[in-house]
Amino acid sequence: MSKNAETLGQGSKLLVDVGPVAVFMIVYNVANRMAGDMAIYWATGTFMAATALALVVSVTAQKRFPPMLVVTFVIVMLFGGMTIYLRDPIFIYLKPTIINLIFSYAILISFAFGFNVWKALFGSLFSLPERVWTILAIRWAVFFQFLALLNEFLWRHITDSTVSASARWFDWFAISEAFWANFKFWGVMPLTLIFAMASVPITLKYNQADEASEG
Repeated sequence: MSKNAETLGQGSKLLVDVGPVAVFMIVYNVANRMAGDMAIYWATGTFMAATALALVVSVTAQKRFPPMLVVTFVIVMLFGGMTIYLRDPIFIYLKPTIINLIFSYAILISFAFGFNVWKALFGSLFSLPERVWTILAIRWAVFFQFLALLNEFLWRHITDSTVSASARWFDWFAISEAFWANFKFWGVMPLTLIFAMASVPITLKYNQADEASEG
């Protein structure tokens, strides 16, 4: 692969990973100043369009359908569509919870069938011992569970939307819908990056060891 093609591929991946969430945040903040309560619906609609575009870009660049992005696309279309059609933001609030739980349980359930779905997804990038793939898979499964729990905690405490007070876990904690919308970009993405970076040492250690043994 040429250097220009590789750079284009990396740029496409960054666009796919960051683009839809960034679009959601930007549109929400702009619409919140102009349309008030309708901001979440404007943001949801553009988020759906951006996710669809991200899938097209990814398929064009990789010449295949990335499983995780396909799952994300389906959930975004389903929950985003219900949010707009029913005029109830609860569905888009739930979307991160559902996606993260699907990812987590897909990893864990795959072990019951003697299969490591995490290795199947990323095995072409690294050559690692089976034990290390298992460790990484379990770590990510737990992390996805954490993100699901974090989202549940946050959306249940939104006080300026349609969320019922009975949904709250704690009376002393409250956030705005704007906080939730912005946290998707400024909170979840940095947390994911930090967690991914924490997995780099073990990945490089065993990948290098495997390459050395082959050499």
